[in-house]
Amino acid sequence: MTDLDWVPADVDTERPSAARVYDYLLGGGHHFAGDRALGDLIIARLPDARGIARSNRAFLRRAVAFMVEQGVTRFLDLGSGIPTVGNVHEIAQRADPAARVVYVDHEDVAVAHSRLLLRDDERTDVVQADLTDPDEVLSAPEVRDLLDTDEPVGLLMVAVHHFVPDHRDPAGLVARYRAALPRGGYVAISHLTADHDPEGMAEVTAAMAASPDPMFFRTHDQVVALFDGMELVAPGVVDAPRWRPDPGAADLVDPTHGVYAGVGRVAPPNA
Repeated sequence: MTDLDWVPADVDTERPSAARVYDYLLGGGHHFAGDRALGDLIIARLPDARGIARSNRAFLRRAVAFMVEQGVTRFLDLGSGIPTVGNVHEIAQRADPAARVVYVDHEDVAVAHSRLLLRDDERTDVVQADLTDPDEVLSAPEVRDLLDTDEPVGLLMVAVHHFVPDHRDPAGLVARYRAALPRGGYVAISHLTADHDPEGMAEVTAAMAASPDPMFFRTHDQVVALFDGMELVAPGVVDAPRWRPDPGAADLVDPTHGVYAGVGRVAPPNA
C-alpha cells in the first residue's frame, strides 16, 4: 500500500490488528507490515488459515442472502471489520436495492476506511463502538433508527465472539442484542473452534496472545449456547461450509474446518 490518506493520524500502523490480519488472509489490500507478519505466522502454524477465512466470508454471504430471501432489508453488522469485496451492503443491495446496513466496529482503521468507502451510499451508516458494550452500540442514533421499526432486522455477529473472553459473557451479549431486535428478525453467528485441530489452534492462540486482540476458541456446545432463546434455522450450528452450501458445493467431502456457523430466528410476529 502506498496511499495512506485514509489512515487516522494516531493509528500505530506497526501494531497488528485482528481486522487487518483478517483482511490480509482474505487477500484484501488494507493491512500493514505488522499485520502481514502476524498473518504469515498464523499461516505457518495453521496452513489452512486462508481457507478458514474464506470459508467464514462465504458463510456471511450465504447468511445475508438467506435473510434477504426471508424479507429482511435491514442489517446490523457488529464487528464488521474492514470492508472488502462482497461486504454486507453489496450482498443485500444486490438482492434488494432498498436494503439498509449499519456497520459497527471499534478499530480506527476499519471505521475510517468504512466511512471513506461508504460516504456516497445513503443506505449505509458506520458507528465506532465496541460490541461488548451493547448500551453504547444500541444508543447510537444510527442503530436506534435502524431498530425503531416493526420490520425484521438481520443481526450479524460473524467471526467476532472468539475475541470475547468468558468474563464478558458472550451468550449474555447475544441475548442483550437479541432482545433489542424486532420480532421475526434473524441472528447469524460464526465462531472459530479448536475442536478439529487443537494443536494448530493452540498455536494460533499463542500467536495472537500478545496482540491487541487475543482469541478464545469455543466448542460446538458453547457456540450452540449462543443461540439460546432462538429457533435455529436448519441445518443448525455446523462447520461453515456445511451451512446451506451453494448448489454444486453440497458434495464437499472434506470441507474447511475451523469455523462453526449458524443462523437463529428471533420469535416471529404473533408467536
